[in-house]
Amino acid sequence: MLRKVLIIVALFFVPVTMAASIDNQNPYKQMQIAADEVFTTINSEAAKIKTNPDLLKAIVKKDLLPHIQVKYAAALVLGNYYQSATPEQRNAYFAAFENYLVQAFAQALSMYNGQQYQIESAKDLTDKNMIAIRVLLISSDSAQAPIRLDFQWRKNTISGEWKAYDLIAEGISMISTKQTEWATTLRTGGIDALTKQLQLLANQKIDPNAGVTDTSSAK
Repeated sequence: MLRKVLIIVALFFVPVTMAASIDNQNPYKQMQIAADEVFTTINSEAAKIKTNPDLLKAIVKKDLLPHIQVKYAAALVLGNYYQSATPEQRNAYFAAFENYLVQAFAQALSMYNGQQYQIESAKDLTDKNMIAIRVLLISSDSAQAPIRLDFQWRKNTISGEWKAYDLIAEGISMISTKQTEWATTLRTGGIDALTKQLQLLANQKIDPNAGVTDTSSAK
């Protein structure tokens, strides 16, 4: 079950990786083309990554984060604390959150072991600003049922660009999970305490044998 969760988290980033030529106004195309490209890259660089797993951080930072609404996701996690934070606190938090995402998803990607994926057919985007795109993660073990992933996408109403901001895996939202997980830190120490915690987590090395980053380890 833990390994399944790791792969689910990893796949949150994989589909939103986009080459410059990909139409960023069509999230369905982005997911299909980018997923194919990234898995090919991971497989071709497998030997190097095995020797130095931290290479995954560079891959995430360069190819994945530019296509995720990092600040939007971070603000959602922060909830009501966002309004009371100063501009300086917000900037520090956003930077720490982004670095945390680099580490967390590089760690998750280190657990990838060749699962197949199936992206749902494109639907009409007319008058849509937010959509969910379903992906089925299919194990080579036919006895295991496919894992259902619903990627949440949001359209920038000015530029028309689509970017991902959340993942609902088997009914569980990544944003909601982090809101709950970090609630105590925010309640007792505020945004500064969470920023410090995220910075510590971001500095952890990638270890394929370690599992998902545990936020409690950085307290």
